[in-house]
Amino acid sequence: MIHSLRRSLLLLPVLALAAVPAMSRADDALTQAQTDQVNKLIHDYFMNNPKALIDAIAHAEASMKQDEESQTKALIQSHREELEQDPTSPVIGNPKGDVTIVEFFDYRCPYCKVTAPTLQTLIGQDQKVRVVMKEFPILGKESVFASRVALVARKHGKYAEFHEAMFALKTKVDDDRTLEVAKSVGLDPAQVKKEAESPEIDAILKHNYDLAKTLDITGTPSFVIGDTLLPGAVELKDFQDAIAAVRKG
Repeated sequence: MIHSLRRSLLLLPVLALAAVPAMSRADDALTQAQTDQVNKLIHDYFMNNPKALIDAIAHAEASMKQDEESQTKALIQSHREELEQDPTSPVIGNPKGDVTIVEFFDYRCPYCKVTAPTLQTLIGQDQKVRVVMKEFPILGKESVFASRVALVARKHGKYAEFHEAMFALKTKVDDDRTLEVAKSVGLDPAQVKKEAESPEIDAILKHNYDLAKTLDITGTPSFVIGDTLLPGAVELKDFQDAIAAVRKG
């Protein structure tokens, strides 16, 4: 509501300019008296026809939204390979699935935690879904450490178990809890800490940050399905509808 109002207020100068009659010559300029008269005409018109202002704002916002969606679609298409086929990104679900979901997430994100069981349900129901996990720790150093350990777990073939156990935690995520989870899936905490600081993992995280920035992804979770970006917690039906749309072509 507030965001929409702010956008609407920003559109007012544009709407006002659109209401000014065309000048007889390109280099004509209004005098101050004429400018004041035009401003009064615009003010009076919109005061007397508030629905016209509402309709104009709605039309402008719809046009802006369409432009943003088109830009996002083009960006996704141009970075499809990085999103879906990066060999350094862990994959859960069916590695050879016919539809790929890409998730940017943070282990300390409450909305990611809420969505994790929904995603697991989806994978259980649809055996042809492939999910690419983009470690995107943006909520502090504990998040960064958790993502580093997750990527170590991937290296040792324990990513899916570690990932699920992290989101099953009933306590806050900190470094000690993360190492406890690593140990619970069969990894040596001391070795994990050592491997977590490798240049290889630095490069993976940097690439994920850069890709998110390119796509204007600033929050978690964020999902890419086909040419669509779905930010925030996503319901099961929304996943299913997006997948159906991709399969429909």
